[in-house]
Amino acid sequence: MSSRDTRPMLAWPWHLSAVSPARHRDIFCLFFAVLLGASIALPACRPASDAPAPPPDTPLAWDDKTRKARRGALVDEVVFTQESDLGKVTGMIEKGTYHLFAQGITHTTVFHRLRDSRTATFEMAYGSSSELTLNPAGPVFKNGQLNPFAVPEIREALNWLVDRRHISEELYGGLAVPKYLPLNTAFPDYAALAEVVRRLELAYSPDPARAQRVISRHMRQLGAVQKGGVWHYNEQPVTLHLLIRSDDTRKQIGDYVGNLLEDIGFRTSRLYRTAEEGARIWFGGDPLLGQWHLYTGGWVSTIINRDQSQNFSFYYTKRGRSAPLWQAYNPTPAFDNLCERLERSDFATAAERADLMSQALEHAMRDSVRVWLIDQLNIFPRAENLSVSADLAGGIPGSRLWPYTLHFRDRVGGRVIYATPGMLVEPWNPVAGSNWLFDSTIYRALNDSPVLPDPFTGLFHPQRIQKAILTAESSLPVTRTLDWISLETQPQIDVPPDAWLGWLGRENRFAAVSETHPEGLTARTRTRIIYDRQFLSRTWHDGTPMSMSDIMLPWILAFCRADEASPLYDASYLPGFEVFMRHFKGLQIIDTAPLTIDFYSDQAFLDAETIVAQRALEPLPWHMLAIGIRAETAGELAFSSHKADQLRTDWMNYIAGPSLAVLRRHLEAAARDNWVPFAAALAPWLAAPDEPTQRYKALQTWHAERQHLWVGDGPFYLHAVHPVERIVTIRRFADFPDPADKWLRFSRPEIPEAEVDGPMLAPMSQPARFSLRVTYRGAPYPQDALEPVQYLLFDGDGKLAHRGDATFVAPGQYAVVLPPDVLRPLGTGANSLELVVRSRRVVLPTFVSHAFATVEQMPRSVTVP
Repeated sequence: MSSRDTRPMLAWPWHLSAVSPARHRDIFCLFFAVLLGASIALPACRPASDAPAPPPDTPLAWDDKTRKARRGALVDEVVFTQESDLGKVTGMIEKGTYHLFAQGITHTTVFHRLRDSRTATFEMAYGSSSELTLNPAGPVFKNGQLNPFAVPEIREALNWLVDRRHISEELYGGLAVPKYLPLNTAFPDYAALAEVVRRLELAYSPDPARAQRVISRHMRQLGAVQKGGVWHYNEQPVTLHLLIRSDDTRKQIGDYVGNLLEDIGFRTSRLYRTAEEGARIWFGGDPLLGQWHLYTGGWVSTIINRDQSQNFSFYYTKRGRSAPLWQAYNPTPAFDNLCERLERSDFATAAERADLMSQALEHAMRDSVRVWLIDQLNIFPRAENLSVSADLAGGIPGSRLWPYTLHFRDRVGGRVIYATPGMLVEPWNPVAGSNWLFDSTIYRALNDSPVLPDPFTGLFHPQRIQKAILTAESSLPVTRTLDWISLETQPQIDVPPDAWLGWLGRENRFAAVSETHPEGLTARTRTRIIYDRQFLSRTWHDGTPMSMSDIMLPWILAFCRADEASPLYDASYLPGFEVFMRHFKGLQIIDTAPLTIDFYSDQAFLDAETIVAQRALEPLPWHMLAIGIRAETAGELAFSSHKADQLRTDWMNYIAGPSLAVLRRHLEAAARDNWVPFAAALAPWLAAPDEPTQRYKALQTWHAERQHLWVGDGPFYLHAVHPVERIVTIRRFADFPDPADKWLRFSRPEIPEAEVDGPMLAPMSQPARFSLRVTYRGAPYPQDALEPVQYLLFDGDGKLAHRGDATFVAPGQYAVVLPPDVLRPLGTGANSLELVVRSRRVVLPTFVSHAFATVEQMPRSVTVP
């Protein structure tokens, strides 16, 4: 599947989730760092004119001495090339032509081939999903055609029309599970909200007759009539334009849904498109034009999303994206309020959060601008002699650690050929550029983030942070797991009066808390981050030293884009910014040696590690950002697709296309004038008076040598871009400061394996005993590595009748005993006991169930086990 990148926050749309949704970031991370992933600079880099030599023809031997002496990446070069034929890719990996494939595979025949291959293998991931993206514009398009999906009740009815089990078992060959809700079924929130989840899944189980009744009633209210079994509007048949992805299993999904719609009276026009072709219509186009009614969408959460409360704002409100489709969303005020409260973490206890989540799930089903279908088990092929850390959610392409861990098993160095079904679909820029998964996979290697997520638990580890101190309001349900963070609580957290709270554009300076809140201000959290001592002594890939200006300019821009008086104002950016300002309470730079920053906010998450990760500021090369600012100010280019459409200009691209000529011209002008954007505020943070001269000169040299303007500080640098041939080459950054084996400890996830045993018939007059065995690779799973094992007892109607914790018996063994007073209310009939096993070593819960029947008494011919 071609996909968009899901950010911490949300899953990103496959033609990419951000929520996650991974959609959790504060303004800095949310609007800048996520897209570039930019981070700190590196020490003592060679200047751009002294470019690293081509990869060696003979890789170094793989031994401890060589590995420990090497810095940065363990391979010399990665070449990304476009290839969408799954069968061809698998064969080429087996032959050694390719080493990796970026798309998760759901074809059972390809899976079996990989499973049995001697030269190819695979990694598994659980973070991808498929859904129906519905166009809510209308109900009448600009072309006069009717759009039934403008009516929420018709969108909701599609949930009863489709059979998700048929899709998962027949179309995906069992490599998927039904999905009803905007929660990944493998992530913690799904297990934690099991009661409401199961109730909604039962309420929206397949019921085609009900779907047809609801759709017919509301079609008539729109003025449509049925003639000869076909719906007509203004004497014309109602034709639904189905935008169907042609390059994966979503083609079969589109045809399946199209047949269902035709069965209830609609005509369909099936538009089969690739990721890039489809994106121009559903993502980039005006939804009122009537080019499409339904799109077979796909999403991937590229990291394990431990908190999916941000998903609702991302998937259902204007705040989710700046794209035209999102701006057409119109949730009910009650639903929008729930989404916003969850986005701001406006709750005081875990119970209150659970209640908000439960209400939001119910509203999401009634809104249904997305009809969720399945969560996939994705298989990511790789060469057997290659090793890489794969994320349990995002697989290999979604892993933040892939650039740090990619290596051949038998040697250091060498060239890796990474095949991807699509890339360079959208322009790259560091503010609002492409968030396609396969583009994100590449530029994730070009930056070095202050924090990196554990690929098995989703908890963040420090990469460029010495330590963090989180102070939370005493009532907040925040917990800490890793010891690089100190967690403190206070009854009240006062924001210092000199902390920055806003930006005064006309005066070119930050506004202090005392200016806007002379009475004082409090916050629910204070996050103090002490970056490591090398943070400000590093250099960018073009050889220029980093300065505080690389932190300050993105921060200024974050406010300018929401200021209607600024030429950088972007209306599509405003909804998300307004939410941010409701929980942002101030920022204060405590020290610069080492860099120490306090961040005050009312937003909180359940994990202290997530809170700190969202507050960590990721810098951008200010000189790279400056030329884009000049181009947008002049009205010649725009950072976002929305503003580009408004200005009727190009969406800014730093690596290819006509944008490069415009950006190069602004680079020359900036270099000639030694131009510093927002000079009154930014100049004091420059490291030296000649910094602008050196920065622009280095960027000019960089462009002359590489024909692009993308500068980062990661373990790889962007060496060459060939947009026509769809080939991108990145090379090892030899002066990267870390030992090459720093992150190799993340190798294999220890996912618990569970097996339950118990009676098939249970007399209601005596206790029913069930046993559970929990292991990993045949050995008992350590008790101290498990959360309490929970059980859920459902009656024959699928309603939750009882819940509790299993009893530990012996290593790897647990018991559940249901007494008669629990069994009698079930009555005679079938029931289900479901157990939830959650490990502290991996985030994925393991579910196992046992069906049994309660009876008045045992038949004489049956013996209770």
